[in-house]
Amino acid sequence: MKKLTFILSAHFVLILFPRSIPVTLKPLILLSVLAISFLACHKQHRIVSIKVEPDYEKAESFLYVKNDSAYYYFNKVVSNSLDSLQIAMAYNRMASMQSDAGDYFGSQERLLNSLRHLNEQDEKDLYCLSSDYNELGGTSLNLKNYDAAIEYYDLALKYVQDEEFKFTILNNKAVVYQKKKDFPQAITIYNSIISKNLKDKRTYARILSNRGRTRWLQDSAYKAAPELLAALQIRLKENDYWGQNASYAHLSDFYSHSRPDSALIYADKMYSVACYLNSPDDEVEALQKLIILSAPQSANRYFTRYQYLDDSIQTARNTAKNQFALIRYNAEKNKVENLRLQKENAEKKVLITQQSTAIYVAVLIILIIIGWYRKYKQQTVFKAEALIREHALKTSQKVHDIVANGLYRLMAEIQYKPDIEKEEVLNKIDTMYEQSRQISYEYEPSVTSNQNHESKIVQLLESFSTDTIKVFIVGSDSCSWQKINAKVMIEVEHILQELMINMRKHSKASIVVIRFEQQNNCIKIQYTDDGVGLPPKYSFGNGLRNTGNRIKKIKGTIIFENNLKGGLLVQASFPIK
Repeated sequence: MKKLTFILSAHFVLILFPRSIPVTLKPLILLSVLAISFLACHKQHRIVSIKVEPDYEKAESFLYVKNDSAYYYFNKVVSNSLDSLQIAMAYNRMASMQSDAGDYFGSQERLLNSLRHLNEQDEKDLYCLSSDYNELGGTSLNLKNYDAAIEYYDLALKYVQDEEFKFTILNNKAVVYQKKKDFPQAITIYNSIISKNLKDKRTYARILSNRGRTRWLQDSAYKAAPELLAALQIRLKENDYWGQNASYAHLSDFYSHSRPDSALIYADKMYSVACYLNSPDDEVEALQKLIILSAPQSANRYFTRYQYLDDSIQTARNTAKNQFALIRYNAEKNKVENLRLQKENAEKKVLITQQSTAIYVAVLIILIIIGWYRKYKQQTVFKAEALIREHALKTSQKVHDIVANGLYRLMAEIQYKPDIEKEEVLNKIDTMYEQSRQISYEYEPSVTSNQNHESKIVQLLESFSTDTIKVFIVGSDSCSWQKINAKVMIEVEHILQELMINMRKHSKASIVVIRFEQQNNCIKIQYTDDGVGLPPKYSFGNGLRNTGNRIKKIKGTIIFENNLKGGLLVQASFPIK
């Protein structure tokens, strides 16, 4: 499969083409826009590599040349491709073709299908997202659902990354406000675009002409001619025939009451350009103006041409809509047939001789039961695995806090307190032994509410004091320890023990200060040392992670940060009740 590298904005440029660009001009315009998009986006956005499937390439080659074939291959992409972005782009193309054929509801359905295959968190999907919402805005505008159109254009602006495309969406949004006769809002949008000092002359001319027309619609006395003529001059200089077509339409409308002869001239010029561009829709619009502005004998000739074109356009659109529907029907029919054949092969080619309603119902019930059973079985497995993980985590936490930290604390006492009595050591070892047995039997440690919490806290912290490490305890006697639940105190002791062990192992501190303070119904603990502090991009081990889990368990908070004067600063707090 051939790999193509291209910019998403260039890849979608055909979506932004006017509806009736002649076949001979579109390849040239596409190549130009692709080149411009590449140069512009190369500076601002990374290039996205997409592996294009053969069916997608075939569809692109037929686009605007033989649209029924293009639609057929795009439909094959959405049926067979595994690339979600490519499916979304194919749906976008199909929607554009259906919108061209006047099938606005069908176009909206394809666009919603496209959106289901896109991820707003994925950068490579953003252009397609903005294009989908822009197209939805256009179909809503054509259906005169103006509020919905504005919402869709706002969503398009949320995801747009290309600056020129952004101006296009803003212009479209302003057109909706113009249709709603909310002229001040439309003018505000046009002013915001012009204030950007647009470098693209064609974009500037489009906004200038639209703004002038909107101001005139708001106030029929407004002299819009200078703006409309200035925009026309730019378009003539730039050989922008589509822009000239729009300018002639605006000027004809503007002069229709004040100078009918000038309005007729501009309507005639619009008709000539529309014929040159082979745009039936614009030709019909120009004929409508000529019929109103011309003398009766000329009006009859224009009216005959108008009727013919109007009927032809409607017939062509109906034919296209029917053709697109037939393509989807045949594709769906073939897909169902393939699935049936696959099923027959999987079941050893046993032929189904009768397809009755009872069989369909039975198959449906079986599928529902199988799906339910699989889901139930999967949920059961997930729950069992979650319970195992939770149990392992709790056991690991208990072993770490009770056995490992307890042994470390006892080793430190033996090392730095040579006068410790043998009986005291044996008692502590016996306590850890009993606690280890409780872990294996999943017993919860017994707690009593009449223990001297402050004394235990002080004793715990002072046990880490050595000849080289000075531990200072401040404010412990000012806290209402007796009001704290015994289970909460166990968590607090483990938290403090983990901090002190982490200090002994890693901090290289010589001075440690633990400050206690009670504020209202909350106890605050501030730990500081003069050690090395936390290194950059430090990742907590099991001990400090357990510390965080414990403080959350008692509805408290803890913050680790480096002290401005050097060393580590830990601030923790928890409610008394």
